[in-house]
Amino acid sequence: MKTKGALIWEFNQPWSIEEIEIGDPVKDEVKIQMEASGMCHSDHHLVTGDIPMAGFPVLGGHEGAGIVTEVGPGVENIAPGDHVVLSFIPSCGECPSCQAGLRNLCDLGAGLLGGTAVSDGTHRIHAKGQPVFPMTLLGTFSPYMVVHKSSVVKIDPSIPFEVACLVGCGVTTGYGSAIRSGNVRPGDDVAIVGIGGVGMGALQGAVIAGARNIFAIDPVEWKRDQALKFGATHAYPDLDAAMMGIAEVTQGLMANKTILTVGELKGADMDSYLNLTAKGGTCVLTAIGSMLDTDVTLNLSMLTLLQKNLQGTIFGGGNPHHDIPQLLSMYKARKINLDDMVTRQYQLEQINDGYTDMLEGRNIRGVIRYTDADR
Repeated sequence: MKTKGALIWEFNQPWSIEEIEIGDPVKDEVKIQMEASGMCHSDHHLVTGDIPMAGFPVLGGHEGAGIVTEVGPGVENIAPGDHVVLSFIPSCGECPSCQAGLRNLCDLGAGLLGGTAVSDGTHRIHAKGQPVFPMTLLGTFSPYMVVHKSSVVKIDPSIPFEVACLVGCGVTTGYGSAIRSGNVRPGDDVAIVGIGGVGMGALQGAVIAGARNIFAIDPVEWKRDQALKFGATHAYPDLDAAMMGIAEVTQGLMANKTILTVGELKGADMDSYLNLTAKGGTCVLTAIGSMLDTDVTLNLSMLTLLQKNLQGTIFGGGNPHHDIPQLLSMYKARKINLDDMVTRQYQLEQINDGYTDMLEGRNIRGVIRYTDADR
């Protein structure tokens, strides 16, 4: 079918709304009418080249929610009319990684940047006669999509789509960074560096886990104010101020857990992040840096002598087919605040305005909302 989508044709160029053609669902595929898409910083990494896809043009978007319209052969437990969230990493439940309990590291994820469908290895999307490379095999910056069933998670139909889409990546990633990868415990002191959609998910995870002090670090005053409303106990504009403030509050012990959710992770900053972290503490690397950046500033001697831990994590270290419905059930029970994370809603044609707002610190999370005019 023909529809439209937000594409980039080269690095460091704005998103372009153009006609695309999407194939019909084949075996194990699901066709979805998209209702909402979150605007995650990771899609901006496509623009800058920090996350390089296998080719151009690229169809952006990996945080989405919608309604199933058609299923291919072999699809069970998902039917037309179901409300679903797209998991930005597929989770098949059958590969060695899934069987070992690492559902967020499903072996199907090896093809996330390759652009060819899990089902048959072909390009399912085309524009101007060329194959299109969808972000993480999804491409939620389009009113329609056809994806593999392993990326589709059925949800409670009473959940608003603009809220539901957030758990396809950002909230689940941040929450799990605190609860699972960081293993925040009651009474812990927690530093969160970077207060966007992922950082706010981590902050709420730390609150729910019973953290004693939560230190939010972000250069944007409005974001610091939002962090305090969401449960942070202290807020600082930069690492230097945080270093002094955390030392004072903890009497020099520093943060048991430091969670890095900045827009772009820089290797040159790693030693500063470890300095925020207490003896025996854990520094969780949730943020993405450039795949070409291999230089890291780190005092290895102090890492050893103070027995600190560096923990990488993706998608919150959990199981998307479990975590996505669970987080939405917590939203319904008013245990986690997703409504106030949606700062602004945009039409697809306003995508560049939305990313400008994100980069200039005016959004926790911007959401593209699709209407009948997009169909």
